[in-house]
Amino acid sequence: MKRLPVTLVLLAGAYGSALTAQEPPADSGRGGDVPVFGTIWRTLSDPAHAGWARPLCSALIPGTGQLMGGRERGALYLVAEAFLLTRVLGLNDEGRRERDRYRELAWLVARGPYQPAIPDTVFEYFEQMGRYVESGPFDVDPGPAFEPPTDEQTYNGQIWALAQRTYFPDVGTPPPPDSPEYQRAVAFYTARAIGPNFQWSWRNAALEQDLYRQTIHQSDDAFRAATQNLGVLLANHALSAVDALVSERLSRGARQIHVTTGFGPDRRRARSLAFTAQVGVAF
Repeated sequence: MKRLPVTLVLLAGAYGSALTAQEPPADSGRGGDVPVFGTIWRTLSDPAHAGWARPLCSALIPGTGQLMGGRERGALYLVAEAFLLTRVLGLNDEGRRERDRYRELAWLVARGPYQPAIPDTVFEYFEQMGRYVESGPFDVDPGPAFEPPTDEQTYNGQIWALAQRTYFPDVGTPPPPDSPEYQRAVAFYTARAIGPNFQWSWRNAALEQDLYRQTIHQSDDAFRAATQNLGVLLANHALSAVDALVSERLSRGARQIHVTTGFGPDRRRARSLAFTAQVGVAF
């Protein structure tokens, strides 16, 4: 929430600028030239351009178009903008802090014994670390032959089991290693398994893994809430722009509505009804 004062100051400046825009700026005094900003504000506050200028201003900074037209409800849009912007920035900061925490915990506790060289990778990797106690070895054969792990309690063991169920005609009777079925299963496994440089283990560190899970959930929740608040923030821009547009259209004055109805044609005398209604909406 440290960003709140700065955000309020910026939006308060916009509020003041919108109010002063209702009055034409003074000339600079040098040959009657008008400063650039004065020209802009004079154009925006000109009633002839209000139909597009004020909605545009409200789309950029909610509430400014209403305030330029003398409608005090524009301050509500500004307050909502300050609150939502502060929430989005604060939640994003919280999500990044929690993300750094769980990655550091994984690096020091779960990955530390394997002396990893690469500190970071995709989010799915960290997500799987919360589900499995161990990644398991990539290859259990110490020699040149390749032998995937069979312990289905580990992540790699689960991947190899899935590869067998997908490509082996009979899981109970594996095909020869040089068969197309076996090679397709190996290709499936190597594309998804955890390599030696990303191996992990939470053995004898159950409390740390629980803390890791909590931290990763807190990070996800913060980023999700930031996205939701960002959606409301954009809706505030759209609503303010539509409000300014409708207000300017309706404030141009009364409109004439002329309706004529008739019955016929037949031999009876035609009847006609005409009426004029004055419609005026004041804000």
